[in-house]
Amino acid sequence: MDWMHKSACEIGRAIGEGRVDPVEVTEAYLDAAKAHPYGDRIYARRTRGRALSEAIAAHDRAKHGVRRGLLDGVPISWKDLFDTAGVGTEAGSKLLEGRVPDEDAEVLANATHAGLVCLGKTHMTELAFSGLGVNPSTATPPNFFDPDLAPGGSSSGAATSVAFGLAAAGIGSDTGGSIRLPAAWNDLVGFKPTHDALSLKGVVPLAARFDTVGPLCRTVEDCAELFAVMGNTPAPDLREATLEGKRFMVLKPWSSDVRDAPKAAFQSAVERLNNAGALIETGEIPAVNEAMETTLSLYTAEAYGIWGKVIEADPDKMFARIRDRFRQGAEVKAADYVALWRRLIELRAEYRKATAQYDAVLIPSAANMPPNVERLGSEDDYFVTENLLTLRNTRVGNLMGLCAITLPTGVPSTGIMLMGHPGQDARLLRLAAAAEKALS
Repeated sequence: MDWMHKSACEIGRAIGEGRVDPVEVTEAYLDAAKAHPYGDRIYARRTRGRALSEAIAAHDRAKHGVRRGLLDGVPISWKDLFDTAGVGTEAGSKLLEGRVPDEDAEVLANATHAGLVCLGKTHMTELAFSGLGVNPSTATPPNFFDPDLAPGGSSSGAATSVAFGLAAAGIGSDTGGSIRLPAAWNDLVGFKPTHDALSLKGVVPLAARFDTVGPLCRTVEDCAELFAVMGNTPAPDLREATLEGKRFMVLKPWSSDVRDAPKAAFQSAVERLNNAGALIETGEIPAVNEAMETTLSLYTAEAYGIWGKVIEADPDKMFARIRDRFRQGAEVKAADYVALWRRLIELRAEYRKATAQYDAVLIPSAANMPPNVERLGSEDDYFVTENLLTLRNTRVGNLMGLCAITLPTGVPSTGIMLMGHPGQDARLLRLAAAAEKALS
């Protein structure tokens, strides 16, 4: 059987039943990544020695009946901003070239302890500051459906490593949509947990008050199991999940002010959820509209506060469009930053009050389809317009402090996003499992 395009949980079960050897499946992924025409555009570096050592240990545990869990022995990829002991971690930037940490990031250490196999580090948008996934400084992974189109970012390689069958799952980060966008554009499930649900220790930051860690997978079950592994917690129980009687709000204008293809795919997906028993209403939340006005100042100020000195020490090493985004933060006054954060906290409370009666809020995962990479490189206005539109919908979840998940609609490169209440990650994953059945 071809295990390369199976879900992580399917591979894990096969290992437990003795139908697949962790060493063989790890070698298959490594060899495939090396031979694949896009392998070097997806993986920044492969960790063959580490992967085989971990796979051999998983093989021995399986042989003696002492597996550490469902995913023990399953090979996955890691975005190149998770610290990996003794292996370069450069966050897609020439500014960090040669950076080699001494320890694994905490979530990677947790995954390793649970028996997961680290295949390597995947390419990403420079310092994670764009939703398009384009990176002329290192590499731009191809979109799964068309290599001329943007893959989505910033977890571009994480998504494409899974979509092309070069990893069982990928781990990424999400500050404004960087898990959900590449997942949506490559027909995967992407889960952004609540901020601080998973540790950020050893994760190269972009804007730490918004940064989150999460999985990009083939199934909701994979996301649930990886979320549990990285947090060293029990996995959410997805059994008998149902949409019957669940209440959803379709949020306007985020659901309507989108381009034709994602709008049609979203409307079809909503209809299928309704047919599965969900109760769906349409509504607006003024707090979200106002929160969007804080985006430029809050994101850029924190990002430039973290990276400004590093950037200005050698600015020519950066992709100019990303560098210019960072530099916008230099103009934000400290008093304005503090005032905007205080207001955002109030707006989050207003959002929670407006959505308290709903199980989740629904919007398209992206308002646009993947744009052309060559045009993004040659037209400044096009790059700016498409990047802002790409991030517009996903950013709702980050600004409001929510957990959120994108599911494929069945139309290539379109997703439907379910946004749950803060801290209700397990509940959202159960809803998503039921929605996944309705959409399949």
